[in-house]
Amino acid sequence: MSFLVDEIRQLFPSLQIPAEDGALPIFLDNPAGTQVPRAVMDAVTQYYLTMNANSGGQFATSRRNDDMVSRARQGIANFLNAASPNEIVIGPNMTSLNFALSRALGRTLSADDEIVVTRMDHDANVSPWTLIARDYGLRLKWVDIHTADCTLDMGSLEEALTERTKIVATAQASNAVGTINPVNQIAGMAHAVGALHVVDAVQSAPHLPIDVQEIGCDFLLCSSYKFYGPHLGIMWGREELLDSLPAYKVRPAKDVAPNRWENGTPSFETWNGLRACLEHWQSIGQRFGTGDLPGYQGARLELKRAMRAVQAYERDLATQLIEGLRAIKGVTVAGIVDSDRYDWRVPTVAMVKDGIEPDAIAAKLAARHVYVWSGDYYAPEIMRRLNRPAGMVRIGIGQYNTRAEIERALNLIEAM
Repeated sequence: MSFLVDEIRQLFPSLQIPAEDGALPIFLDNPAGTQVPRAVMDAVTQYYLTMNANSGGQFATSRRNDDMVSRARQGIANFLNAASPNEIVIGPNMTSLNFALSRALGRTLSADDEIVVTRMDHDANVSPWTLIARDYGLRLKWVDIHTADCTLDMGSLEEALTERTKIVATAQASNAVGTINPVNQIAGMAHAVGALHVVDAVQSAPHLPIDVQEIGCDFLLCSSYKFYGPHLGIMWGREELLDSLPAYKVRPAKDVAPNRWENGTPSFETWNGLRACLEHWQSIGQRFGTGDLPGYQGARLELKRAMRAVQAYERDLATQLIEGLRAIKGVTVAGIVDSDRYDWRVPTVAMVKDGIEPDAIAAKLAARHVYVWSGDYYAPEIMRRLNRPAGMVRIGIGQYNTRAEIERALNLIEAM
């Protein structure tokens, strides 16, 4: 059946809380973090009531905790179509996990080995690599973008790859301008020269079905608070790499994947929230998903169906947003704006308006309870390439946004 956004909105309590003047806020700040359904909130409370204990004990609460950990890890394995839950590492955030990965990989490299990064990426998939390049005497190479449509310059990538390339780090989707990169092709190019491919999927995970086995990368990272879950980071890695790389850990901790990457006691209560978040996605697949997808069944099929239903709904709103912005005098939209190419973008839209600073636009919208971001969103390289020293305004659509909300935002921007 068709996607019923009113039913989805009822699952998110924060959407129903009015501002001081009685107006309901419009959450278009989603690329930086989404609202969460009540089921996620309830799961955090349930944890404290029924399973609040550390891992590995012989008593009831600890055993419940460990059962929940297994369910959460399997849920993410289903979400990413990982071959095994042992390939799923959960940590405080994507950035911390990527720094742990870069430190471990850095210990395996030699001076003059090469790392490739891009001008498109969030700095969480840039600085971990630039810093180990500095610390270990590695060569760093940059892949450029086409500024006209903010797509990755694949020729620049090909030129950067040599027999000395050991790591290629790219985003699946730009957190700044929404461009989707051909990560399957990039993985093949990296492997052809013997390099590992690290994918930042933070911006794609809320909007695209992800299949790490199909992509063919070696590591993929995302953040559950970008897809309606709690503040956690997730790293998928090939099990043989997670088992063999020199991870930094305390001596008593288990020395097997994925535990050897999860330092210290985690916030188990948020892991239970993550489990509930994934069940929320499954329920969308059960309610609104259709069609058979070869190779998927059970929970994995429900999750992929859910993502396809949300993807179709969000594309309609993104079309409304982009076309509406481009019709406003003085507005420039970065990235892909040809509707025939919307398959190559997520509904994360960056714009500017002549004569008004991005921060001022965001402030004017905030005063009318429309929440957006301004600045570089931790993607400074792409803003430099676009010659936007003050950054841009970022409007991000989520599964609970409506056509009326997009129209409201457009009307306010036009009136500025």
